[in-house]
Amino acid sequence: MKDSYSEIIQWIFNRLPLYQKEGLKSYKSGLKRINNFCFHLGNPQNFFKSIHVGGTNGKGSTVHMLSSILQEEKYKIGLFISPHIKDFRERITYNGSLIEKEFIVDFIQKNRYFIEKENISFFEMNTALAFQYFKEKKVNIAIIEVGMGGRLDSTNIINPEISVITNISKDHTNVFGKSILNIAFEKAGIIKEQIPIVIGRKTSKNIRLFFFKEALKKNAPIYFSGRKKESYKYISPLQADYQHFNKCTVLKTIEILNKRKNIFISERSIKRGLKNVIENTNFQGRWHIIQQEKPKIICDIAHNENGIYMVNSQIKKELYEKLHLVLGFVKEKKVKNLLKYFPKQSLYYFCQPNIDRKYPINDLKNIVKNCFQNHKNIKFFHSVKEAFSYAKKKSDQNDLIIISGSTFVVSEVLN
Repeated sequence: MKDSYSEIIQWIFNRLPLYQKEGLKSYKSGLKRINNFCFHLGNPQNFFKSIHVGGTNGKGSTVHMLSSILQEEKYKIGLFISPHIKDFRERITYNGSLIEKEFIVDFIQKNRYFIEKENISFFEMNTALAFQYFKEKKVNIAIIEVGMGGRLDSTNIINPEISVITNISKDHTNVFGKSILNIAFEKAGIIKEQIPIVIGRKTSKNIRLFFFKEALKKNAPIYFSGRKKESYKYISPLQADYQHFNKCTVLKTIEILNKRKNIFISERSIKRGLKNVIENTNFQGRWHIIQQEKPKIICDIAHNENGIYMVNSQIKKELYEKLHLVLGFVKEKKVKNLLKYFPKQSLYYFCQPNIDRKYPINDLKNIVKNCFQNHKNIKFFHSVKEAFSYAKKKSDQNDLIIISGSTFVVSEVLN
């Protein structure tokens, strides 16, 4: 008897714990299992061209912009991302459409025994599912976002046309170490022999030199995207300033694809792709305006220091009377380091997302109270829904509400 989609999804989440919800106990590094699984499937990753995108922040924006531009050029585009915000199927799309429920059901039923026997992880299963789907859809190009790190990430068995590292900053230090060079080492693992590599956002001289040496070892042409004035001529609905860095990375990647890989992309497709990125890909969760006024409400899934810093820089450009911050985090985050970026005079509504990996509200209280001298503008809630509802209740029409700190907080608001 064939299982229903809801039964299959329940099995996936119950049988294959995902890192985003359970943290390190679900994380499995290494390429042996994904190589074995893909060999079992007939190595679907060898049946399509690909672009590989890693980095600490900006991966999601970069892959969606690339997808939208290539879709405008009428290429058949597969997109693999993580995590999802509202629907599991967001992780795997074809020309902006979610993977069909029937495909997921058939894939799991055919491969359930292998997945269980070989102890395949949630992300490894997703990666193999995406590769199989893109093979059967006969995509021209698959844009593959790295899950974590790069060197030992499940996606790192592809042989792409070009690799991209968006930026380097501290995140997942409990996995990759506290040194920025350790993190850069893991990210640089996606640099392949003789495959062009684009490095986004301005980095320190030490990190640039490190990437240059890694590229040299593999005879890989290396390009640094920088911040280009001409990129401002391309209109995009992604208005946050940090998106300009991502746009520059995308434009450099497109330039290299045109010059070195004979993948033609017209100026018209670049302009239309950037302009229509939300329409073409349903991109969401990054400086996502969910209510324009009375009050203005914006959510952003920023969850590490660099991301929160960028969000706060954008807040400074907004006009408002009072700032209301709905914030929640996951366990291993150094909350004190994140809170230092937000304006102290804001109204704070701390909450906990509805996942096992949540930063418990009682633990959060102890940290937060040590960070602020004035406690009268701070409230604590046991759910995102309560915090968001209270923030809306207390807001006047000229105020600004920001929801951030975790993908899961944003997900609950958007749902």
